[in-house]
Amino acid sequence: MLTATKEMLADRIFLGKAFRIALPVAMQGMLNTIVNLVDTMMIGALGSTAIAAVGLANKVFFVFSLLIFGINSGSGILAAQYWGNQDVKNIRKVLGLALLLGFNGTLLFAVPAVARPELVMRIFTPNPETIRVGASYLVIVAVSYPFTAFTNTYVAMLRAVGQVKLPVLTSCMAIVINIVLNFLLIFPARTVALGGNHTVFIWGAGMGVAGAALATLTARVMETLVLLLVVYWKKFPIACSPKAMIGYTGAFLKQFMNTCTPVIVNEFMWGLGVTMYSLAYGRMGDDAVAAITIATTIQDIVVVLFQGLSAATAVVLGHEMGAGNLKRAERYATNFLILQFLVTLLGMAVCMAIRGPILSIYQITDQVAQSAALCILVFVLFMPAKTFNYVNVVGVLRSGGDTKMCLFLDTSGVWFIGIPLAFLGGLFFKYPIHIVYGMVMLEEVYKMVLGYWRYRQKKWLRNLAAEL
Repeated sequence: MLTATKEMLADRIFLGKAFRIALPVAMQGMLNTIVNLVDTMMIGALGSTAIAAVGLANKVFFVFSLLIFGINSGSGILAAQYWGNQDVKNIRKVLGLALLLGFNGTLLFAVPAVARPELVMRIFTPNPETIRVGASYLVIVAVSYPFTAFTNTYVAMLRAVGQVKLPVLTSCMAIVINIVLNFLLIFPARTVALGGNHTVFIWGAGMGVAGAALATLTARVMETLVLLLVVYWKKFPIACSPKAMIGYTGAFLKQFMNTCTPVIVNEFMWGLGVTMYSLAYGRMGDDAVAAITIATTIQDIVVVLFQGLSAATAVVLGHEMGAGNLKRAERYATNFLILQFLVTLLGMAVCMAIRGPILSIYQITDQVAQSAALCILVFVLFMPAKTFNYVNVVGVLRSGGDTKMCLFLDTSGVWFIGIPLAFLGGLFFKYPIHIVYGMVMLEEVYKMVLGYWRYRQKKWLRNLAAEL
């Protein structure tokens, strides 16, 4: 292990490829997490019910985003391998098919959320006030789903062809818009004392959680428009006419479906399963939901590092396998897993260091703060298993098209371990939220053991571009 680590750290070509993709992706994820953190803090000023309502309403977006991620992750696998083979024509077809699937997936979530938001909220909680507040947020924010799907598809294709800076820049723009509009739309107009006899009047719409939703919608629309404008202005490889995005051969469709369908089903079923956790948490009370919502937001600050690392793993390995360099891809996969372990040690330390200062910012009760702190501690204890699964499943195994095994690992872990333990601990034994969360995290240990075994089998080591 020590020798392999030294060799990995001495491989400047590998490190350059890894960090060239991982850092911008992690930065983009970090920026999005900061927005979520600011959103939660601002909404937190409205009380625990508001935090719980928005947290539960966003479970709809969570499942939706995972469906879109599944489509784009599977599409990105093929696009990265095609790019390794310099096959731009098929990359554009992958883009077109991914956009089509994403739009249809959007309708499944946006239509019910806009038409019957109260009914959707009732799935997650029986509390009438939480339902009312959450519905006022959901009915607006759901309109942003098509723009999110469109943007994420283009971002996935840009990453596949090695263009990772533009998504960061558009995310920065969207974040600034979101935060400014949050400040203006959530709170009512007010006069703020500056010291002495000086005051300043700050305009505000006083829309509450509906204002947060409108801010998100506006930011997503602007992000989509700017991203599309720059892609065609700079003439990136994915800039093409709609005609270039269609015209699929039978062999292309077969490979796309064989590679992408398991990933799409994987993310959707995993996301649906994780949402089932919220059904258990939602019946444990608003304080429990507020605690796990805040804890998850803080955890996401660390998790983005591994989202970037897993994205880099999938793209770099995809390029190497698509170019026929299977031996180098195998060596790079080992390097990525070593890098994952080193970054995990750093992430555990960061998570413990920031939990106190960040929790102190929230306007919450001592009980909620204590519960959130314990949930973060549980996350840190299980972090080595969770981060290994990020890089191994999303990065290594998927990069070579071993998507059916990934489907089995994720869905069996959530549905056969996580969900039964969530309801058993939360509703039957009535354990506190941090104990229930710890029981749920046992699924990560299960996935780590089976996932490592699959990695050692090397069935993921395939050149998909040569198989078309």
